[in-house]
Amino acid sequence: MAIELTDQNFQKEVLESEIPVLVDLWAEWCAPCLMLAPIIEEISNDYKGKIKVGKLDVDKNPNTSVQYGIRSIPTLLYFKNGKVEKQIVGYQPKNSIVDSLDIDT
Repeated sequence: MAIELTDQNFQKEVLESEIPVLVDLWAEWCAPCLMLAPIIEEISNDYKGKIKVGKLDVDKNPNTSVQYGIRSIPTLLYFKNGKVEKQIVGYQPKNSIVDSLDIDT
C-alpha cells in the first residue's frame, strides 16, 4: 500500500530512504490522478520491498511540489539515493510506468 507523504515527512520517507521511492503527486480534483491511483497501488503491491511508493497531495503539501517545480499533475517522481532519477508527467498505463523505472527485480 502506498504511504501518505507530506511536506513534513518527505525528507525522512523519500530523501533518506534506503530503497528507491516512487512518488505520485496528485490532487483530489484531478481526474487523471484518480485514474492513475489504482495503478500506483498495484505497483506498490507488486514491488513491495524493492521500492517504496508514496502519494503526495499537492494541495495539502505545496512546499514539496514547489521545490520540485511541479506544474502539472499527475506527476510521478522516481527517487534513488535522494535524487530524482525519472519524472513521468500525465496518465500512463502500468506497463509504461514500470518499463521506464529502473527497479531491481
